[in-house]
Amino acid sequence: MIQKGLLIVLSGPSGAGKGTICKALLPTMNTTHYSVSCTTRQPREGELEAVNYFFKSVDQFQEMVKQDELLEWAEVYGNYYGTPRKYVEETLAAGENVLLEIDIQGALQVKEKFPNGVFIFLMPPSLNELRSRIIGRGSETEESFNRRFGAASDEMKYISEYDYVVVNDVVENACNKVRSIITAERCNVSRNLEYYNCLIQEGGK
Repeated sequence: MIQKGLLIVLSGPSGAGKGTICKALLPTMNTTHYSVSCTTRQPREGELEAVNYFFKSVDQFQEMVKQDELLEWAEVYGNYYGTPRKYVEETLAAGENVLLEIDIQGALQVKEKFPNGVFIFLMPPSLNELRSRIIGRGSETEESFNRRFGAASDEMKYISEYDYVVVNDVVENACNKVRSIITAERCNVSRNLEYYNCLIQEGGK
């Protein structure tokens, strides 16, 4: 029997550094895979199809929703985002971890379907730092910046829905904390009783 993988959900307000943390984490974690999301927003400079996102038209995205092909989906700032269901389920069944980098709306949907997932809320060190990070992207209009920054304080109210909170002050420090969380959860007895009981039964034959 294969020990099932963990569904790790990394979430937090826009500008908290979710993408930066994932990019730093994944090369150091051979059994953890990044789940590429679908989106209807336009690609930013340097973003690639099937690497950063699966870029879809609104009609294509709505058809995926209709066919129940998404684990979660949400409309965020006028665009749709969603997680393909099949990839996640197959990877977990094979004993590998899946890392989801998604917004708070999506994370709450996933929690309803996968309550045993590991939910990590990524926090900026301060609102001033959050402001600087959003502006530093260089991809926001004044209107979109005000919308994103104004939503940040409301989004932080959802911390209590998560299992862990990690402050992204120094990237490597934040990555070490996330790696420690994953290691501990892989060793959690309650997550692995079925697997352990199977081993015990095999040993008794």
